Amino acid sequence: MSGKVALISGGASGLGEAQAILFAREGARVVIGDLQEDLGNGVVKAIAGEGGEAIFTRLDVTSFDSWKAAVRLAVDTYGSLTTLVNNAGIFHPGGVVTETDEGWARMIAVNQTGPFYGMKAAVPELLKAGNAAIVNISSLYGLIGSPDALSYHATKGAVRVMGKAAALEFARQGIRVNTIFPGQIRTPILGDITPEQDAAIKASIPMGVVGDPMDIAHGSLYLASDEAKYVSGAELWIDGAWYAGK
Repeated sequence: MSGKVALISGGASGLGEAQAILFAREGARVVIGDLQEDLGNGVVKAIAGEGGEAIFTRLDVTSFDSWKAAVRLAVDTYGSLTTLVNNAGIFHPGGVVTETDEGWARMIAVNQTGPFYGMKAAVPELLKAGNAAIVNISSLYGLIGSPDALSYHATKGAVRVMGKAAALEFARQGIRVNTIFPGQIRTPILGDITPEQDAAIKASIPMGVVGDPMDIAHGSLYLASDEAKYVSGAELWIDGAWYAGK
């Protein structure tokens, strides 16, 4: 990732934090976009402690103006933007009957409109870079259904097809677009679970273990690097073989 400048939404914790740290270790200069300022600055400090380069910016992914400001900061600070990771996301349960209008709108705003705004804001600079990559983080729930997460499924399914469409749009313009589908990963979005719930989750995964954020980060690193120069429109499942049985 030497010479790359990466903007990572939701980079203050969980999957985003892991990607920020790994990208910086591999030579990228990283812009961490998040609403969690203390955590984000903590990640910047950790990266600096390892000899890497990173800055934090307060990013509200539901605001196009906020996205544009983050892109400007990346370019003003590091001279260009080569890499975008649309990682920020939220989750709450709710089915057809129980989901509220407010819950539906919030999920759409963060998980679906957020990646759209991210791509729209970043693309002008990515086109200038000429050898750029977008990695969108969807979810295994963007591929399969469950009975109590309707709006989450809707948004993560949308991210899947948005990535395919964008990959085709920019296939001859120097921007690759790929999507990762994490399974159950040990992050804050998983929430506080009981030992019984933890055992049930592990039992549902063919490999029998919950993933680590770095498992996702390594996949993202590959897709963002020039080693994936002929990879666009791809779907990478990192899920302990969960989807293989569906």
